[in-house]
Amino acid sequence: MKKYFVLLLSCMFLAVNAQKTTKIGYIDMDYILEKVPEYAEAKNQLEQKANTWKHEIETKKNDITRLKEALASEKVLLTKELITEKEEEIKVLENEMLDYQQKRFGPNGDLIIQKSSLVKPIQDQVFNIVQDIAAKRNFDFIFDKSSDLTMLYSAERFDISDFVLKELERAGKKVELSKKQQKIQEDKEKREFDTKENPEILEKEKAIEATKEAREKKLQERKDALAAKKKEADEKRAELLKQRAEARQKLLDEQKAKREALKNKAADNKTPENKTPENKNQEPKKD
Repeated sequence: MKKYFVLLLSCMFLAVNAQKTTKIGYIDMDYILEKVPEYAEAKNQLEQKANTWKHEIETKKNDITRLKEALASEKVLLTKELITEKEEEIKVLENEMLDYQQKRFGPNGDLIIQKSSLVKPIQDQVFNIVQDIAAKRNFDFIFDKSSDLTMLYSAERFDISDFVLKELERAGKKVELSKKQQKIQEDKEKREFDTKENPEILEKEKAIEATKEAREKKLQERKDALAAKKKEADEKRAELLKQRAEARQKLLDEQKAKREALKNKAADNKTPENKTPENKNQEPKKD
């Protein structure tokens, strides 16, 4: 009947709280324990002990089996009293082996006791952390997936095991954070929690981001187009200024050439009669 407990409980509270949304979460204690380094190390040591105990039990079983085989082969040669005595010895050894097996692996055996003492401190921590998370995140119920209350269905977004692990790690490190750092950490965890519980938040954010990127792309394309037009206009203006400068220089060169030509023509038109009389009558100076 435990198998249907969660389903029955959920249906019951959904019926009672028809006007209110019931918020349910769960943890996986086995998953959490496997991720805690201290537990994994201690569990490994305990498994080594258990293997040693199993080996001892197996040795006792083999010894008893050999005694039984020896008795079976020697039975025809032994007296009734000796047979009874050996059977009683074997029975005592079997009882001792069973007692030892119960001591190590029974319901109240060493394995269960040591495993319980190993798990309990972590379970207590997890219990306290779950209480805090439930209060902060407004959960109505939080179950343990690995317990006897079998979960017929569990959506991953309601699994808070990783958040519990983070709190355990933080408690283990005992890091002193400033108020600002604590606020940043809490906001980060809240976002992770909210997006895991409501994946549609990420979809909306992706859609908003895609719209923003498309708008920025259009703006950039417009800027690039304007820049290209400006560059083209600047190049045309530079070419026009160059052409004007070349035309002006050509005009100046032509004017200069004309002046030079006029000057040369005037020089060529001068004749000997145009010289002064002093030049005509001047005799060479005698030594």
